[in-house]
Amino acid sequence: MSVLTSTTLPTVGAPNRDQKMPFLLQVTTMTWRSLVIVSRNPAEVLPGILISVFFLFVQSASLGSGSNFIPGLAGKSYLGFVLPLSIISSALSGAGIAGFSIVRDIERGYFSKLLLTPISRAALLLGPILAGALVLGLQATTVLLVGLLLGLQPATGLLGILALLGVSVLVGTAFAGFTVAIALRTGSAGATQGASFIFFPLTFLTASYVPLSLLTGWLKTAATYNPVTYILDAGRSLMLDGWNGELLLRAVVTCLIMGAVTFSFALASLRARTKRS
Repeated sequence: MSVLTSTTLPTVGAPNRDQKMPFLLQVTTMTWRSLVIVSRNPAEVLPGILISVFFLFVQSASLGSGSNFIPGLAGKSYLGFVLPLSIISSALSGAGIAGFSIVRDIERGYFSKLLLTPISRAALLLGPILAGALVLGLQATTVLLVGLLLGLQPATGLLGILALLGVSVLVGTAFAGFTVAIALRTGSAGATQGASFIFFPLTFLTASYVPLSLLTGWLKTAATYNPVTYILDAGRSLMLDGWNGELLLRAVVTCLIMGAVTFSFALASLRARTKRS
């Protein structure tokens, strides 16, 4: 709380537009405040990392030697095939960090005080979301480092690793907007936690362990229209085949579209909460 209140933003009384901070400073202040709060609650971050690393170990150990028998993966690293799935799973499971930050402020009554300040409503949302994005980047980096220790050799080298990190942050940020919206609508930690897992099944309704061409029936249909499939395709191409501009662009556009939709939902939820206040 002291991080924000020390920046001369008033917490009581009518908004004074003449003293309004620059928008960028508002966003960075809110982002820093959220990061400080997250650093004091590492239990919100560690489970997502541990689960993703665990699945990476299990999948690599159990199926790693079988890639030569899977059509389309012969001669390729199964670790490189499954690693993007672990990273995306970590990003989706960590998407609730921003929502938890909002809920914490609502439960303590501090969010109502923020609404009385001249701070931009967009900054109120962007701060926690960007803080969550930075944490997601840390999670993805941890999973990638474990993959490198297990023998991962990306086809695109260091730049490909950075590109995969960027895509994972984008997808996590896109889904974070939804958890923030639920936090604002309900003010409930339980509902926000449930919202953070609502997208997790998407990682199973896609080409999780075999190429899309090997899926059949309803699962293939679901995977074809699943946005996570486009992101997986880009990540796997970076790890196994090399640069593919079309796949990478499609993944980025998918993340941006999802982000625009969820952030609009979050803004609408903020307006609804403001009216109730």
